[in-house]
Amino acid sequence: MHRFTQVDVFTDELFLGNPVAVVHDADDLTDAQMAAVASWTNLSETTFLLRPTQPGADYRLRIFTPRRELPFAGHPTLGSARAWLEAGGVPDDASGPVQECGAGLVRVRSAERLSFEAPPLVRSGPVDAADLAVLTDGLGVDDVVDAAWVDNGPGWVALLLRDAATVLALEPDLRALAEHELSHAVGVVGPHLAGSDAAFEVRAFVPAMGVGEDPVTGSLNAGLAQWLVPAGHAPSSYVAAQGTALGRRGRIHVDHAGDTVHVGGDTVVGVAGTIAVRAQNGGPSPA
Repeated sequence: MHRFTQVDVFTDELFLGNPVAVVHDADDLTDAQMAAVASWTNLSETTFLLRPTQPGADYRLRIFTPRRELPFAGHPTLGSARAWLEAGGVPDDASGPVQECGAGLVRVRSAERLSFEAPPLVRSGPVDAADLAVLTDGLGVDDVVDAAWVDNGPGWVALLLRDAATVLALEPDLRALAEHELSHAVGVVGPHLAGSDAAFEVRAFVPAMGVGEDPVTGSLNAGLAQWLVPAGHAPSSYVAAQGTALGRRGRIHVDHAGDTVHVGGDTVVGVAGTIAVRAQNGGPSPA
């Protein structure tokens, strides 16, 4: 029997963010069992808290989509940190816990709201013309202001469109996008009009991971900030909206200072209980 927490991330009101399922004290679970739990929850990500193996880490996190494991993801990082703290975790550093994951050590700040320090990009730079043509065809858009790789693990490539209305109007061909390896994680962003409560509207399409459109995405927003701010497309601090097209109200708080980007948001615990993972078949069941 394992403690189980489900946390809604990037929202201050339950049901309006992006939920992550968190299984605590998961050192005894096999890879197959973790994958089975992630498939069963059918959320964009399910995470597993384990004992750390690296000096300086408070815990180790493994992150699974319904189809594969990820080295890093943003909303699971914040939601898992909230679950760990709610379970009585006490970080060595008073500023917040340090998470060990496939991307290395990720620092989480506990201030007005939880925020993580964005890991470095593993791929950056412009998107070549042939790849961009695949993306614009799949998204059904031909007016792209700029495009770049902003990959910090999940494979993000991003397109900047002329405005938020264009982003919200997209009706992508998710099947076509899923057929192309380069576009298994596609982010689009466009500026809101002055006076809006958010500077940008963001959407994330990840059909190859079994998700389709992700409601609110920390890793994408981290990568976007590492591109948009240095390129002069965004101020050093801003709020992005995501999930609007899905009936959510995600708000991502970005702060770019020097070489460091922090991505934060509110978190709400929605479910707390236990889960039984049976060793004989790896299948989960609530308890």
